Amino acid sequence: MLAMASRIHPTASIDPRAELAADVEIGPFCVVGPGVRLGRGTRLLSHAVVMGHTAIGEANVIHPFAVLGGDPQIRKSDDSASGGHRGLSIGNDNVFREHVTVNVSSGEQTTTIGSNNLFMAGSHVAHDVVVGSRCVIANGVQLAGHVVVEDWVTFGGLSGVAQRLRVGQSAFVAAGAMCERDVPPFVIVQGDRARVRAVNVVGLERRGVPAESIARLKKAVARTLLRRDETFDAVMAALDRSDSYVDALARALSSGTR
Repeated sequence: MLAMASRIHPTASIDPRAELAADVEIGPFCVVGPGVRLGRGTRLLSHAVVMGHTAIGEANVIHPFAVLGGDPQIRKSDDSASGGHRGLSIGNDNVFREHVTVNVSSGEQTTTIGSNNLFMAGSHVAHDVVVGSRCVIANGVQLAGHVVVEDWVTFGGLSGVAQRLRVGQSAFVAAGAMCERDVPPFVIVQGDRARVRAVNVVGLERRGVPAESIARLKKAVARTLLRRDETFDAVMAALDRSDSYVDALARALSSGTR
């Protein structure tokens, strides 16, 4: 259903079954498929493709040659083999730059992206991935299937995350880092294979985390992730978990499987 206030270029191909809210802008040579819903103020600049069972919220900007809602890149060939419905849900105020690709789910869970994220050119979000809010995914970043990225995470260019891993809140994944294990919250990881290097002080300051909490996180990270002279249980028992950020770090370290 097309809203009257939508601005659609005559060269765009819009399936009549797509749902476009007011103020949606569809530029030249864009393609919008039958299962797509676009929220108020969302803009497809030109040559963008949105397909699949894809619901996009308000005020998103999709740049040329981005493809959102493409089929998952898996060997299973049909919905029955994948186990169910394939979908993609995107929040508000996200920016998808040139050649970004985001796949619908494989049927296990909806591929989900929160709000206020920046996906730079050439980055890829695979099937069943969950990305939180206020993340920066730099050029060429590759998120494999079933990855979970929590809020306020920043990725450097050409970094990658293997399947079914979790990247904790306010982590910084440095350029070129290859992650084969869960990334704890609040830290910087770097290298191939990625290892914890330090606390993400700059990211935490930008987020508005109090200086006292950052100081406590430095001590906690040094003791839990950078030292090797105590057992894990002893270290965890000694942490001051009265600080909510230290407690979040402790819970992540206790619950991680990889």
